[in-house]
Amino acid sequence: MKSTIRNNSKSTDAHVKKDDKVKVISGKDKGKIGKVLKVINKKNRVLVENVNIVKRHTKPTAKNRQGGIVEGEAPLHWSSVMLICNKCFSPSRTSQQKLEDGKKVRVCKKCNEIVDA
Repeated sequence: MKSTIRNNSKSTDAHVKKDDKVKVISGKDKGKIGKVLKVINKKNRVLVENVNIVKRHTKPTAKNRQGGIVEGEAPLHWSSVMLICNKCFSPSRTSQQKLEDGKKVRVCKKCNEIVDA
């Protein structure tokens, strides 16, 4: 009998991409604005600059002789962030449209401006 491993988490494309400007809409950092540093598709998470700062207690190692308490960003769920439009400068939802050349682009729902450069 062959055993199969099931992964229940669906990894879909995120509505935000690297270097997008986003606003946090829920959680302890609600209202903060930052740039997306990394998108983790398999875990449905994003890493945002200066948001969700956590302290890690590290032991001294060969790389880090001192050890101690290190602060850094932790990933948060991508449903907790909204993309900020470049034209209307407000957090808004996006839709996808196909251009004449067949390229898919993200479009702001508030001002109907193309978000992708």
